[in-house]
Amino acid sequence: MSTVPRVPSAVPGQPPAFHTVLAHAPAIQQRFADLYGAFWMDSALSQRDKEIARIRNARVTACGFCRQVRFSLAREEGLDEATLDLVTDAYLDAPLSPREKRILQFTDAIIGDPSRADPALGAALGDELGDAGLAELTLGVGLFLGLAKVLITLGLEPEEMPVTILPTPGSAAYSPQAAAAG
Repeated sequence: MSTVPRVPSAVPGQPPAFHTVLAHAPAIQQRFADLYGAFWMDSALSQRDKEIARIRNARVTACGFCRQVRFSLAREEGLDEATLDLVTDAYLDAPLSPREKRILQFTDAIIGDPSRADPALGAALGDELGDAGLAELTLGVGLFLGLAKVLITLGLEPEEMPVTILPTPGSAAYSPQAAAAG
């Protein structure tokens, strides 16, 4: 059990969860939902690329919720558990594509010490993903890192949770309440 005090839910009758805690600031909650949904839906990157970076962040930050959630559109693009099982500290030796390995290296640079990032890696990814794709990946990893830290700090991650496939944020099937139930 987390020893970090929780921010109480702003929604009567609902337990503290990301969306019920953010409901204390509804205008900001809506703007965040709009931004996160746009990140996932208006895309220069594939859902698969984003999800691989998100899972790497979740494993490095040890966010229990983030580690166990999978987004549906990445699944529809063929991203399966066998591939995600390769997103470990030994990913460079794993049978992932060169593109996926570069995305994971770039993710690690953002999560760790960005000043130590290999400029050649950024250039190679820029050539491969384009400027929009590289900017999107950079913003996405920043969002993933921030969300994981918020969930951990507020004590909003579950002690145990099975792998749970949720609708991708911004998709027609997505709702914050459904995501929190996962």
